[in-house]
Amino acid sequence: QVQLVESGGGLVQAGGSLRLSCAASGLTFNNYAMGWFRQAPGKERESVATISWSGGTTKYADSIKGRFTISRDNAKNTVYLQMNSLKPEDTAVYYCAARRSLVIFAAQVDYWGQGTQVTVSS
Repeated sequence: QVQLVESGGGLVQAGGSLRLSCAASGLTFNNYAMGWFRQAPGKERESVATISWSGGTTKYADSIKGRFTISRDNAKNTVYLQMNSLKPEDTAVYYCAARRSLVIFAAQVDYWGQGTQVTVSS
């Protein structure tokens, strides 16, 4: 049974930081590209950051580039999203995702986590 379990969400003031974690089980972690996606109320789900199965290639949405960092620890089967300089527009449910491929896109996700709420107050 494949499981992706997110943690680390919460309430933070603008300018603050949060670190999200996604622990994967039931899969061969280093065979999967991983990503973080988010969905704000009334908006479509969007890609935030993705990382290749080796960790050598990362991609970021323009809206968060320079503020967020995605990383993975294959020995721990965990992917992280370090979020700094948070803005109210970052408020959303953040989802961890996995795809058995070198890269991952929203339309080609194999597994989703249940999400963790991030709320940024002004």
